[in-house]
Amino acid sequence: MFVRVLCVAAAAACLLSSCAGRSQTESGSLATSFAPAKAISSANPARKADADSPVALTPVAWGRFNNPGSLSGRTLTVSSLSDIKLANKEVVLTFDDGPMPKKTEKILSILDEYNVKATFLMVGQMAKAHPEIARKVVDAGHTIGSHTYRHADLQHLSFDAAIAEIEKGRDAVISVTHEDAGFFRFPYLADTGRLRQWVASNGMVVLDVQIDSKDYFGVSPAAVATRTMNSLRANGKGIILLHDIHARTAAMLPALLTQLQAEGYKVVRLRHSNSSMMLASLFD
Repeated sequence: MFVRVLCVAAAAACLLSSCAGRSQTESGSLATSFAPAKAISSANPARKADADSPVALTPVAWGRFNNPGSLSGRTLTVSSLSDIKLANKEVVLTFDDGPMPKKTEKILSILDEYNVKATFLMVGQMAKAHPEIARKVVDAGHTIGSHTYRHADLQHLSFDAAIAEIEKGRDAVISVTHEDAGFFRFPYLADTGRLRQWVASNGMVVLDVQIDSKDYFGVSPAAVATRTMNSLRANGKGIILLHDIHARTAAMLPALLTQLQAEGYKVVRLRHSNSSMMLASLFD
């Protein structure tokens, strides 16, 4: 009897470990879910998680991913930052710095699986280097914005040089996607009052950040998911900053979206109210 109990326990342990360690497929199918990074590291502290390591399941998310469509929220049409008024448990997903081969495409696949839309703030030179991926973002129905041409810290440039960098970035994104880049984010969130006023007066909406995932640090996907959810729970709602150039972001995204759904959050899609008018004027 004792031997039989040991065999059953061993079999159960193998099943559980295979679920936790199963890698995410290229198509973006859910293979993992959110778990605190502390739980991952305590299981094997000597092993450092890779950037694309899966995020293990936790009880709160078990069985909650059969209806991913329920995560999709309303579409919010805005013409200024003051129009972005989110209710409790509403979030906006934003991805900076792309497009990036393989990573952006994987993120697009995951977002499609969960039927949610995001805003992609593209760096101009990245869009020009990977125009086919930039167009895939548009074709998938996501919102487009710009992030300067070369990801410059605008606080360290003269006002005229900063404006030139913003305009060059927006023009590059538009020329590649043939879509309005009506939203803008300052690289490093480094802005000035004068620059913000110029951006607004030229028809763009500055996207600030309430929830910084800090996925640009060299940490595990689980750590990114943990930080993001903890910050979101404390804030209750907000614009989430992510980057579509990191493997860890793509690896943890199914987990994050599953956890958002499990806790009753909705992903809001942003649209610029003057997008067609702005686009027509830019091509006149």
